[in-house]
Amino acid sequence: MQCALYDAGRCRSCQWLEQPLPSQLTAKMHDLRALLAGLPVGEWRAPVSGPEQGFRNKAKMVVSGSVEKPLFGMLHRDGTPEDLTACPLYPASFAPVFDALKPFIARAGLTPYNVARKRGELKYLLLTESQLDGGMMLRFVLRSHAKLDKLRAALPELQARLPQLKVISANIQPVHMAIMEGEEEIFLTDQQALAENFNGVPLWIRPQSFFQTNPVVASALYATARDWVRALPVSHMWDLFCGVGGFGLHCATPDMRLTGIEIAPQAIACATQSAQALGLHNLRFQALDSTQFATAQEDIPTLVLVNPPRRGIGPALCDDLSNMAPPYIIYSSCNAATMANDIRMLAGYKIERVQLFDMFPHTAHYEVLTLLSRVN
Repeated sequence: MQCALYDAGRCRSCQWLEQPLPSQLTAKMHDLRALLAGLPVGEWRAPVSGPEQGFRNKAKMVVSGSVEKPLFGMLHRDGTPEDLTACPLYPASFAPVFDALKPFIARAGLTPYNVARKRGELKYLLLTESQLDGGMMLRFVLRSHAKLDKLRAALPELQARLPQLKVISANIQPVHMAIMEGEEEIFLTDQQALAENFNGVPLWIRPQSFFQTNPVVASALYATARDWVRALPVSHMWDLFCGVGGFGLHCATPDMRLTGIEIAPQAIACATQSAQALGLHNLRFQALDSTQFATAQEDIPTLVLVNPPRRGIGPALCDDLSNMAPPYIIYSSCNAATMANDIRMLAGYKIERVQLFDMFPHTAHYEVLTLLSRVN
């Protein structure tokens, strides 16, 4: 992939850009094998990759510059801004949105936030696109409510120019820290969730709910988990750290009992909406802490699927799962190092198979799916 920003030394986010994709995959597999060294693996599946550019469905842009000439991108460590609207990781459909937003910011009087001076209103722009129909969700991260009325007044013209903007909101983040968003979300459109669909499964994206940024590889990841689960005698399943329900909704069957647990209420609302659309009545999604939920249960499932954040599931949940001893565990991880540590703490389990998913090309990061079975 050619990138003018990288060639000019202006952005180094894609640290492995100069390596061909096959070499990147080889290095990632070597890393994964090293992390699982000493743990017997029944089967190593071939890694899954996707497009090398234009694959991201989300842009998280720091807004800098002036109200007349805003820049969307990032700030270097010395505070100098870098415009990243030409980043080749974004699909071509993002460019007209960025182009329209720059003059819109001036019309709405959304002065970019100046970190050094602690002044201004507009901190970030967050743009997400659905692969289903090209619909988009746009979020303005603001320092305060001061410009909300002016933002609302200017929106009709922007919506007329960009009808693909289905969901628009303002997030209020008043803290002078590098925090992407605050707790308060103010919807500026009637529609509050972006419709998506992976492998025939309806999904919903709301503000403040996690959603994978590489749809092609994420679709393959969910489909693989579905195939692994349906090849097993699973009648009762937990989907812990379930997010918007991508794994559970793919794996569920009309006869299976499934409980999805996620601490974020917005994500649970998405998962519940999808289950209703699929007509699956044995699915239950709850906004709870996954470890606390597991500790309190006595009804042991056939399979537990975990998809934790980078920190992993940790000793407490590993102990709970070891004591409960469900016949199968599927572990999906974006940090193979913490996954490997967790697996070593899961007493009484062996690794049946492992598969790497290249969710983050041109970087050292990757996703991995692992099937564990109870040792008899």
